[in-house]
Amino acid sequence: MDTKPGDAEAKPGKTEDSDFKVTPWEVTGKVDYDKLIKRFGTQRISSAIKRDMEKIADGKLHVMLRRDIFFSHRDLDLVLKDYRDGKGFFLYTGRGPSLGMHIGHLAPFVFTKWLQDVFGVNLYIEITDDEKFMRNSDYTIEQVGEAARQNILDIVAVGFDPDKTFIFKDSEYIKNIYPLVTKIAKKINFSQVRSTFGFDPSTNIGMIFYPAIQIVPTMFENKRCLIPAAIDQDPYWRLQRDLAESLGYYKAAEIHSKFLPPLSGIEGKMSSSTADSAVYLTDPPEIVENKIMKYAFSGGQSTVEEQRRLGANVDVDVPFQWLYYLFDDDDSEVERIRSEYSSGKMLTGEVKKVLAEKLNGFLGEHRRRREKSPEMLDKFMYSGELAKRMWRRIYE
Repeated sequence: MDTKPGDAEAKPGKTEDSDFKVTPWEVTGKVDYDKLIKRFGTQRISSAIKRDMEKIADGKLHVMLRRDIFFSHRDLDLVLKDYRDGKGFFLYTGRGPSLGMHIGHLAPFVFTKWLQDVFGVNLYIEITDDEKFMRNSDYTIEQVGEAARQNILDIVAVGFDPDKTFIFKDSEYIKNIYPLVTKIAKKINFSQVRSTFGFDPSTNIGMIFYPAIQIVPTMFENKRCLIPAAIDQDPYWRLQRDLAESLGYYKAAEIHSKFLPPLSGIEGKMSSSTADSAVYLTDPPEIVENKIMKYAFSGGQSTVEEQRRLGANVDVDVPFQWLYYLFDDDDSEVERIRSEYSSGKMLTGEVKKVLAEKLNGFLGEHRRRREKSPEMLDKFMYSGELAKRMWRRIYE
């Protein structure tokens, strides 16, 4: 049995001193990731694990690992052992469709593609259209359906292997997985979901049942599953780890990312519902530049003279944090910007322009790939090698 510290102490996603809150649907306050590791009972990704992954990746460790954007895990060491021993593993992640995907939504998929490329493994991407509809009273089924299609096109544009990737919508694939969903649901009681997610008597019964659906893809193969996702999704996998072995499956392994902050400041996470806090994948270059220049919170000083004399606080500067999170694969370049900006040699406007240029370059390339997504959609969802295999299976 694979037992790790923290499995038995899983608690709701809120720190005891209430200075910030992290749940699968809400992140508020300035997140203290050290406290969150302790609260959730996860483990920080060690230097030894990074060295192991770097060796497997032929010395090319992903920037989000090098800079601790992916910072926490459960059983990542066991996943790497399984890989070295020839047992293999598979990847699973997902997306709750929104009416507009932003740059923060896409970043974990970019990292997931790197994992698939390095390890050559199957990837399952769950589109949780049912959960999105049940959670949001303002959404209609039709709106969620269209949002799901548009989000899938953006995911396809990331460039996953179409024969090793299966993208599925819950509302469509439920007929294949419902037998296993019911087995999982029978092992979860209301007290567990209430304590894990904070549900109360006003919560609709769909949301209470939904965790059983999200757990199913962790059991798509008779191997260990690795889930790359933001750490706010961890409560689902704590439930999975409580019951997986009783059904004959592995406990899910996880690798957790930090949150890309909104333009408005370093507290919380970016939201699709607040247009001025996010850069959407569809934003044209002039809108991207305007948002960065106008709305991105600066850690610089209020005047040029003060900035030259005192420098910027890069720890609260959103443009620098975005650069650190997303770009400059050459670490020396981002460290040059850090040094010159914090010393006053660079001004806020200069850093914002660097970010705007890099974002527009990234988004322009993404849009070019997305133009080809509709012709690839069928392969990822229905006709690719993995997709065909999945549609033939019924999970009893």
